Amino acid sequence: MDVDRLTKTARAMVAPGRGVLAADESTGTITKRLASIGVESTEENRRRWRQLLFATEGFGEFISGVILFDETIRQSADDGRTFVEVIESEGVIPGIKVDKSTNPLANSPSEKITDGLDGLRGRLEEYRELGAGFTKWRAVITIGEGIPTPYCIEANAHALARYAALSQEAGLVPIVEPEVLMDGDHDIGRCFEVTEATLHRVFGELDAQGVLLEGMVLKPNMVLSGKDAPNRAAPAEVAEATVRCFKRAVPAAVPGIAFLSGGQSDREATENLNALNRLGDSGPWELTFSYGRGLQATPLKVWGGDEGSLGADREAFYERARMTDAALKGEYAF
Repeated sequence: MDVDRLTKTARAMVAPGRGVLAADESTGTITKRLASIGVESTEENRRRWRQLLFATEGFGEFISGVILFDETIRQSADDGRTFVEVIESEGVIPGIKVDKSTNPLANSPSEKITDGLDGLRGRLEEYRELGAGFTKWRAVITIGEGIPTPYCIEANAHALARYAALSQEAGLVPIVEPEVLMDGDHDIGRCFEVTEATLHRVFGELDAQGVLLEGMVLKPNMVLSGKDAPNRAAPAEVAEATVRCFKRAVPAAVPGIAFLSGGQSDREATENLNALNRLGDSGPWELTFSYGRGLQATPLKVWGGDEGSLGADREAFYERARMTDAALKGEYAF
């Protein structure tokens, strides 16, 4: 394990004032997003959309890393440079999603387990050769009647730790993403309970499998009300509950927490991040973001698949990144 390299990269990923762009949507997910603007999900259209993001001049001012999909890390821009080279030209670290699809958990089919450990060591070596500096693996925890079960949390925590250990072995910083979904009508207290239990189990497994905490980044959900809950918690309550939960469960050795947007609108995700960074005591970690929809929703609508948008789409992406960056300072105005 290259401790110095892992630690240096992890710190760079959560550098003050910068966050991570999640552009690692699977083919199925990006197909749905392109369909929302009436664009066919061909490989070329997916390449064109992601080129728009990566070639936005100056985005590296606000973005420290970009998570790519397997298809995307192999693609190139119109000028012949690989997307890895385009991203690095902005001083941004390219990374790669390495988990496979989620599937029903055996003996608990209403819950999910993430696949992808088979053959992972070989894939990590290939991705490192392609230029990746970090990796990402997402586990999904659903709140519902009688769930999540301890079995589900344990199975996903074990898989996350195995993935993280293999990534560090390959010299790649793992983004560990245990996501407690917003789906449902549960209140913020129930989300707190499940998030705390999940984080305790994840860090127990990371410790058991020898993962270097200083050489990883945590990508969790915020502690939120379910999206269908009545009287959903406001940003100030979300911020207080999130930090209180994480102080109970996340070791100080972790250099940073990059919150996912996870079903929130771009405005809600930014308002909640802003509230977190306005707290007087937000814990020992850098608090940043790793947003997909929270950064892409607005520029996607502006683009609409139209090459004649005259740069308004890139301006929209730059503006979303700038506004999200303002939330890291607690200075977001809305």
